[in-house]
Amino acid sequence: MAASSAVRRLCLLLLVAAVTVAAAAPSPAPPPPFRTVYAFGDSFTDTGNTHSTTGPYSYGYVSNPPYGATFFHRSTNRYSDGRLVVDFLATDALALPSFLPPYLSLASSPNATATKGSKYYGANFAVAGATAIEHDFFAKNNLSIDITPQSIMTELGWFDAHLKARGVKKEEIGEALYWVGEIGANDYAYSFMAADSIPPERIRTMAVDRVTTFLEGLLKRGAKYVVVQGLPLTGCLPLAMTLARPEDRDNLSCVASVNKQSMDHNRHLQAGIHRLRQAHPGAAIAYADYYAAHLAVMRSPARYGFAEPFKTCCGSGGGAYNFEIFSTCGSPEVPAACAHPARYVNWDGVHMTEAMYKVVAGMFFHDASGAFIRPSFASLLAAARKGHGM
Repeated sequence: MAASSAVRRLCLLLLVAAVTVAAAAPSPAPPPPFRTVYAFGDSFTDTGNTHSTTGPYSYGYVSNPPYGATFFHRSTNRYSDGRLVVDFLATDALALPSFLPPYLSLASSPNATATKGSKYYGANFAVAGATAIEHDFFAKNNLSIDITPQSIMTELGWFDAHLKARGVKKEEIGEALYWVGEIGANDYAYSFMAADSIPPERIRTMAVDRVTTFLEGLLKRGAKYVVVQGLPLTGCLPLAMTLARPEDRDNLSCVASVNKQSMDHNRHLQAGIHRLRQAHPGAAIAYADYYAAHLAVMRSPARYGFAEPFKTCCGSGGGAYNFEIFSTCGSPEVPAACAHPARYVNWDGVHMTEAMYKVVAGMFFHDASGAFIRPSFASLLAAARKGHGM
């Protein structure tokens, strides 16, 4: 009897322990609600719509090594040594099986576009060198030499053509995530030489208006979940620091006037987003604060693993920034990059390294403080799960 009682007590203890362990074990995280993503923007988001023959002047070597060397080990026509923020969005934050394909590769392959039963995760419409303001404006002001002719509204037209070709239904439009990468920096750059006749304030007003018009277009088409990136610290890019007057510096040692320009742009963009939220209360529109993310890194680069916050990894010319505007990455003068890109913030003088994009992606997708994306990405996912009935 004693032995039998002891066995029963042991079984009871084991049962209690098993229940306790089961209760303490964390429940598995729910799957991400977005299975389709559409991306827009410029070279910070372009995953291959632009090639060397169509890229912006001075950065027309994106099809050449060492572009893509870190992750893909070959050029994929991304303006970096590897993945971009939108790539981390797709495969890390949303656990999609693949990166977003560039739209022009889909458009040139009718079977990939039209096959209804094929696996489909969305498309990327971003174009390197794209502007917020339509190309006609720059042409009329004699500013169209060697600049990309596509604008954010061109990308909206491509989006419409893509949806029609695939036969996407309106409810499917509402279930997707819309990633609007930074756009507008090229507008300021292209009009830099005409600042006396076209003041930056006019460019800002026009650029923000076109972005908000584009966003309105997405919402009218049925989009419900949108993330909009602001401009980064464009005054901390080696290109800007090379061209600006040495005395035009802020407390980061970046170009003060250019960073202020980006800050003003972002402030007006956020005001436009606020108005869109009021007009479309059923939509969830998040603002991804690229400026704040970039600023955090530049204030404490070592904290994020960077030893070189200013120098270009893939550049030529030596000096403070290892940058020469007429001998850029991938050109015959610059066939190789630095030995350790992960130690650098800047890749080619305008674009970031994969390491920097990964840090920014972490701030956007995994920081719940609201410092870098508002509302947080987690709350956007929660809203989508609720809206999708998950």
